[in-house]
Parts: sequence; C-alpha cells; structure tokens
Amino acid sequence: MRIVIVEDEKDLAALLAFQLEKEGYRVLTAHDGSSGYDLVSRELPDLVLLDIMLPVVSGIEVCKLLKKQKSTQGIPVIMLTAKGEEIDRVIGLEVGADDYVTKPFSVRELLLRIKVALRRSGRGGDEEQIMVMGPVAINTGRCLVTVSGVEVVLTTTEYKLLCALAESRGRVQTRDHLLRHVWEHHSGTDTRTVDSHITRIRTKLGVCGDFIKTVRGFGYKMEGE
Repeated sequence: MRIVIVEDEKDLAALLAFQLEKEGYRVLTAHDGSSGYDLVSRELPDLVLLDIMLPVVSGIEVCKLLKKQKSTQGIPVIMLTAKGEEIDRVIGLEVGADDYVTKPFSVRELLLRIKVALRRSGRGGDEEQIMVMGPVAINTGRCLVTVSGVEVVLTTTEYKLLCALAESRGRVQTRDHLLRHVWEHHSGTDTRTVDSHITRIRTKLGVCGDFIKTVRGFGYKMEGE
C-alpha cells in the first residue's frame, strides 16, 4: 500500500511518514500543492493525506483537480488541516475529500481513518485479522464489527475502545489505561467518558453487551466464549 503525504510542515510530514512506514505502508512526500499534485498523478498511490493550507496551490484546489482527473479520481483523499471551522470541512468534502482531520490529531486515530478510507475504496487489501468472541467478530483489517453476522455500527472511538478490550480479553483494563490507549489521555479528560462509551457499546452489541464486565473499583474486562 502506497500513501502520498502532501504537507508543508516538514517535521510533521516526516513524523507521519515514520509512523505509516512502521505500519507497513510505503510513503512518498511532497511539500507544496503543485509538486503534490504531480506526485499523485505520476505514482497513483492508494491514498493521499492532503494538507489544506499549502504553498503554490491550496489543498482544496489539489483535491478538486485529483477528483476531476480520471486516473486519480478513485484515490481516497484525507484532508489534514489546522482550520476547524465548519465551512472549511464543508468545502473540503464538497470538492471530493473522503475524510477530514483537524490538527492536532492522534496518530492512532489517523491510522484508523486511513484503514476505513482504504476499505471503503476497495483498496484495503486481502489481509484480515479477526478476533472472535462467541457471536462477536471484530475484523481489524476491515474495521468491521458483527454480531451473528450482522454489522454493528460503531463510532471511531467506540470501535477503538472495543478493540482495546478485545485485544486484552480476560484481563482487567483500568479506566486510566483505556484513556491513555484510546483517547491518548488528554489531561482533564473525565474517566466517566469511558463509562459512557462502554454503555453505548453494550447497547449496540445487544445480548453480547454482557461480554464487557465491570470490575468495581478498577475498570473493565472483556470475556467471551
């Protein structure tokens, strides 16, 4: 899988490239809109991470051009930007961006969004890793959760939290640990955030919601057949 990063902050581009390469992706980078557009047109990667505020040609214009060009219009584009106003998100999506991430962002969150975008575009590859607990199946390659074969629609955070519990099945995970692992523990984050997300996950899992056990005074653990 090849990813092109178009980002004028060279330190951030290097950090993202390092993290993506650790995940097994091949990464190419450009630092302005014009060279980024040329790179994507030439290399035809599987996904583009595109900053909105770029020199020479803006990310909005680059996205618009990529989505008009036949050879690149099917490549998913995730826009990266420090601008968080709703109008910027709307413009980005109107010109064809597949997702939109506001800086500063969690690298783990971005990696998950990349997997989802690749899966939706049909570029996610054939490799699948599935965790099974009775009727519950978590396909981490496709970011898909099912109960008895029926898809369960989770938010990104709910999915990450469920995976954290499933990966440590049978072991107690404290609320603080889950905050660090899932939310990357921003100071001031209330541990009740974990509780509210657990409640929603249990509801969505239906009869299998009981697989998530509360360990009073500590946190949660997941058990399954």
